[in-house]
Amino acid sequence: MIQINNQQNLTNINWYPGHMAKTKKQILEDLKLIDVIIEVLDARAPKASENPDVKNYCKNKKRIVILNKSDLADENISNQWIEYYKKNNIACLKVESNTGKGIKEVVNQIKLEYKDIENKYIEKGRTGKSIRVMVLGVPNVGKSTFINKLAKRSVAKVGNKPGVTKGKQWIKIEENIELMDTPGMLWPKLDDDVLAMHLAYLNTIGQNAIDNEEIAYSLLKYLIDNYKDKIEKRYDIIVDEDNRNLIDKANEEEKNYEQFDKILAVRDKIARKKGAILSGGRINEQKVSDMILMDFQSGKLGRISIEKP
Repeated sequence: MIQINNQQNLTNINWYPGHMAKTKKQILEDLKLIDVIIEVLDARAPKASENPDVKNYCKNKKRIVILNKSDLADENISNQWIEYYKKNNIACLKVESNTGKGIKEVVNQIKLEYKDIENKYIEKGRTGKSIRVMVLGVPNVGKSTFINKLAKRSVAKVGNKPGVTKGKQWIKIEENIELMDTPGMLWPKLDDDVLAMHLAYLNTIGQNAIDNEEIAYSLLKYLIDNYKDKIEKRYDIIVDEDNRNLIDKANEEEKNYEQFDKILAVRDKIARKKGAILSGGRINEQKVSDMILMDFQSGKLGRISIEKP
């Protein structure tokens, strides 16, 4: 059941399984062997899908940020993210792992980032050394699909749920590039409700831990405010203009109720149009909520970004 204040506290969810501490320890140990770190992010929500621990991992390592699933993200906003990382002296590339678009540029960037390291090895008399790359990413950002495209063969297990990759493995990309895959890496504490909600949109937080009706309500609110045309096109409905612009009222509680009613009115239009109806004409709230989330996650709603730099 959706709460009127739409404030499901996702930061209280225990999303850090016991094995993650062991995984983190192993990654820290393996970093001694690594030259370049690739961090795979979801292009629709780079901030939410960025593991804050990776910044510490990269202190003495070259880092490349991959905006994966860029074919699902708003292209203009993705370009803004590239400029954002560029200003912070971090290489950032857009990639479509399903089609392989951008993969060649990733290989070239690995070689470019390695140049400084290679020169240091040459000075020490070490030549012919392979470039060792570690790929990191939170669950469900498409890391395994990205690795398979990079390797030009199926070497990483793929699944549309968190936690598919179980252990590390070395994968040869080119004659002089070796890549280490790692399990999807979470961090110990979610301390930002907004970012936690974005992770829920992306299905990075396991669905058993959350209420999909609340998540879909929050996502729908964002879509109405920012991508009204895509909602109307996908579901063949009209989102009334006053559904987007709340009347400015002194009473905050009254304002919240009005907002709540307007968003549910759009949700119910979608349900009726798509047949998410129970006996007696009641709305099947679970079915329509799952539909909205799946349509966003699969790209059926079009190219959408939920975070800007």
